Amino acid sequence: MGYANRAREVLAWHGAKGRSGVPPGSGRTDCERVRRPDEEGARLPEAVLVYITAANEEEALRIGREVVARRLAACANVVPKIASIYWWEGAMQEEDEALLLLKTLRPAVPALMAAVRALHSYSVPAISVVALADVNPAYLDWLVAEVRLPAGEGRELPT
Repeated sequence: MGYANRAREVLAWHGAKGRSGVPPGSGRTDCERVRRPDEEGARLPEAVLVYITAANEEEALRIGREVVARRLAACANVVPKIASIYWWEGAMQEEDEALLLLKTLRPAVPALMAAVRALHSYSVPAISVVALADVNPAYLDWLVAEVRLPAGEGRELPT
């Protein structure tokens, strides 16, 4: 099944489950609020992985718990100890850090980045977004169902 057909199938599934406040008879599913048009029609939001380093495991867990609780990410993975070698203020540094990986959708990234910056102890936290290709369709369904945008932050993701 092609991606465009799969996207239509998932959109229909979300609409059939009654997961939104979309007015009945409007002809719209809740996913239509976040999809992007392309030449073939519409598709679901892009799944992304957000790579963040933290000072230690406790900080990574605290940030991960908070952004998942806010539903800016569907999942947080913490790698407790990584060795980091980097330049900072003109000198090469070598420190142990923790790695925080967040799974979310592209439309949630601005709010997620703002939250991480506010929660992080570093003045310049490393926050990198990596687009995910060839995502398991069931996993993408799960991401769409779990990730939200805060009210007033632009288009809300499906409920």
